[in-house]
Amino acid sequence: MAKKKYYAVAVGRNTGIFTQWFGDGGAERLVRGYPGAVYKGFATEEEARAFINTRAGKKNKSRSTDRSPSAPRSKPRAAAKKTIPAGNGRIVIYTDGGALSNPGPGGYGVVIVNGRQTRELSKGYRLTTNNRMELLACIAGLAEFKAPTAITLFSDSRYVINGITKGWARKWKANGWTKSNREPALNPDLWEKLLPLCEKHDVEFHWVKGHAGNAGNERCDELATRAAMGPGKSVDRGYEKNK
Repeated sequence: MAKKKYYAVAVGRNTGIFTQWFGDGGAERLVRGYPGAVYKGFATEEEARAFINTRAGKKNKSRSTDRSPSAPRSKPRAAAKKTIPAGNGRIVIYTDGGALSNPGPGGYGVVIVNGRQTRELSKGYRLTTNNRMELLACIAGLAEFKAPTAITLFSDSRYVINGITKGWARKWKANGWTKSNREPALNPDLWEKLLPLCEKHDVEFHWVKGHAGNAGNERCDELATRAAMGPGKSVDRGYEKNK
């Protein structure tokens, strides 16, 4: 997928096209916590501008609709679904991870947003799997906070989200890392690290669709891919010792 370079804000504290998401000159500050914000990432400026023009056209059409006293008023439309939910005062963490060829060289990326401050984390491994990198991204992000913290974490991994929110990982642990079908649960070494972090912090896990214009998720994907392809990768001992 082409790298998103332009971020269009059609509804927010201000509107426009931006070449960065985070930071004082980025688009994120205009939509964070704004009710009904509408925005999306695009590969080209032309696509971004067309998105804004289309939204503006719909808004103008709505304003010109007949509102005579005899005409029944339509019900107000629900607020547009935000690509990235507001933090509501919570720390926001975006995570992503993957492995080339799976298994293969891999990496993870993490973006931590705390008010106006943004931090990025990434690390590459010479041999690992997609799921292990997704787990390690969550572990790395949560481990940055030493004191108990209220955190909203976004991941595009159903494996991670379901493992935590549906209680699968806790059940696997209680059963000696064995699943209900009596097969061994994978990656117990990483679940053993993630579960205590979830108990320490007040973490809300949210699934987001990958490669769908979510700027936080796509930035993490960029970081993870760069780490997986870069030099000086570490050894994922939890994976390689079983190979």
